[in-house]
Amino acid sequence: MIKNAQIHFNEMGTPVADRFDDVYFSNDDGLAESHYVFFTQNNIAERLQNHDQSHFTIAETGFGTGLNFLNAWLQFNNRPKNSAVNKLHFVSFEKFPIKHQELVKALAAWPSLQQQANALCSHYPIALAGCHRLEFEQGTVVLDLWFGDVHNSLPQLSYQSQGIVDAWFLDGFAPSKNPDMWQQSLFNAMADLSRCNATFATFTAAGFVRRGLQDAGFICKKVKGFGRKREMVVGTLEKATKQETTPAYYYHNTRALNNVAIIGGGIASSCLLYQLAKRGKKSTFFCQDSKLAQGASHNRQGAVYPNLQADNSPPSELYAHTFLYARRFYDDIHKQGYHFDHNWCGVLLQAFNDSKTQQHSNLVNKAQWPTPLIRPVTQSEASDIASVTLPYAGLFIEQAGWVDPAQLTHAIFNAAQQQIKSDNYFNTDIERLEHTESGWYLQTEDEKFGPFSDVFICAGEHSDRFSQTADINIHGVRGQVSHIAQGSESSKLSTVLCHKGYFTPSHNGEHCMGATFDKNTKSREVKADDNETNHAQLMKFYNQTEFAQGLGEINSEKAAVRCCFSDHVPMLGQVPEQQDLIDSFHNLTKGKHYGFGTPVTPHQGLHVLTGFGARGLCTAPLTTEHLVASLCNEPRPLSERVHHVIHPNRFIVRDLIRNKIGV
Repeated sequence: MIKNAQIHFNEMGTPVADRFDDVYFSNDDGLAESHYVFFTQNNIAERLQNHDQSHFTIAETGFGTGLNFLNAWLQFNNRPKNSAVNKLHFVSFEKFPIKHQELVKALAAWPSLQQQANALCSHYPIALAGCHRLEFEQGTVVLDLWFGDVHNSLPQLSYQSQGIVDAWFLDGFAPSKNPDMWQQSLFNAMADLSRCNATFATFTAAGFVRRGLQDAGFICKKVKGFGRKREMVVGTLEKATKQETTPAYYYHNTRALNNVAIIGGGIASSCLLYQLAKRGKKSTFFCQDSKLAQGASHNRQGAVYPNLQADNSPPSELYAHTFLYARRFYDDIHKQGYHFDHNWCGVLLQAFNDSKTQQHSNLVNKAQWPTPLIRPVTQSEASDIASVTLPYAGLFIEQAGWVDPAQLTHAIFNAAQQQIKSDNYFNTDIERLEHTESGWYLQTEDEKFGPFSDVFICAGEHSDRFSQTADINIHGVRGQVSHIAQGSESSKLSTVLCHKGYFTPSHNGEHCMGATFDKNTKSREVKADDNETNHAQLMKFYNQTEFAQGLGEINSEKAAVRCCFSDHVPMLGQVPEQQDLIDSFHNLTKGKHYGFGTPVTPHQGLHVLTGFGARGLCTAPLTTEHLVASLCNEPRPLSERVHHVIHPNRFIVRDLIRNKIGV
């Protein structure tokens, strides 16, 4: 688990790290030093004028108080209007993040940065290991804040050959104070992550640092240091290495995305539309229904919380980070003025039997998750949180809660329209896809649309209806929720309860209660028996409670289909063709991860986003951001192992490795 830094403020008000006995920034003028050493000596202001990409990526060792990031953000905002770059991407690593209240105090020293500092402090994440993607200025400034040892974090970055970083801020406490960081492995990793002609700047002139960077491939030189420091070191990597973390069978081919079609109508398609729109990518939107959110996103209240296991497995990492991003994303949509009913009242996971109690104990004892994310509560504490008497202890996810999924889907869709308006076709049922030399065509029974460079299928349980997607092996799980009238005691419920199903606080006089699970079906038929099942399940666990005994009648219900894969995580990326992968990566059947052929990629430009199951509200915002960032050749927010987990090729690759196909 990540540990926060232990700091104090010296007589000059400068924060000092107790572990390293060193200041976070200069006692004299930390901001001036940051600007000179890192921004100026990397020649960033000039490079923004003629950069070869629309985004510029800075990577930093040692986030500290975020001073270097805030200055880079301020300078980026002051760039000339004719700059070639319209997006700043800042990647930073921090082993011991300072606490939120200490960050606020430290940054109060810089009045010129208060607008940026206030925004950073409002988004500053809890101390959870991994990458936290923080977005500002409607996505034009992005901070990927990696909590953990830089030596452990760098190999987790998901990237393909030729690097992603344009400039390095080689910061962190002095080599004499923090020798564990200043290692040859760090310098080598910097080279592997760097693009051609990437630069670095560092405050130190220590000989072993300069020699280590030269050994890694950087051309180094000494220049005048800041203030009383006589010298510092800067350098350039003239040629990118061929190193990558992403194997060829998990590539996302870079796409221009200049003529995009989206097929869908739920939370995933609205999130995708927004992630494209904030990058200036216009879309054409196709929905078979008369309005949005008529499928799995049409419940009145949907719980938003992560599915965490005792071990920090790739799926658990996926859910933890997508949840925290979703909270920031939804709050930002709301602050933009797009209303949706919601309440971040927390979610209480109830230990309703011995097996569940043991599961909760394992999660607590392994201590993989910070308590601000999830914490144990006693029966008495659970009752206090819920404002009604409960019979069980459990786990409490304080930042979780519920939203109205349909309203939320509309809010995100409308926010995307404000960025760049899409061409929207409702009551348009796309039945076939055709790929030609000019692009992709979408066909209804009597109309044809296109050509499009790229098509994104976000059609839930209908995502496998096309010939190109028929073999993705998705299966439907029908679920029905029931709406039951509140009672005088249940109206006091102030958090979401999760047992085998879930029970929400009252909204408009009703609770949402459910849900049933009918496997391997795509039927949306409403069943009276399912209402009885939902009610019986609730009473099985809460029959003795006053809030359950006083409930009214079931007034209505909704049925929808959750679409899932066998590994219970979503799928996002280019639609695979099995024989193409067998031909290209046949060596996997021999245990060889080299000597691959080049895929033909017959479905180039056709992407699928589906399989969100019951966790789409949690996972859709960040997974769509990850896919679009990958296609736009930007730094990716999910780690490499999570990238593998959600990639569409995963099942075919697994079967190749296990010699189940291609033999």
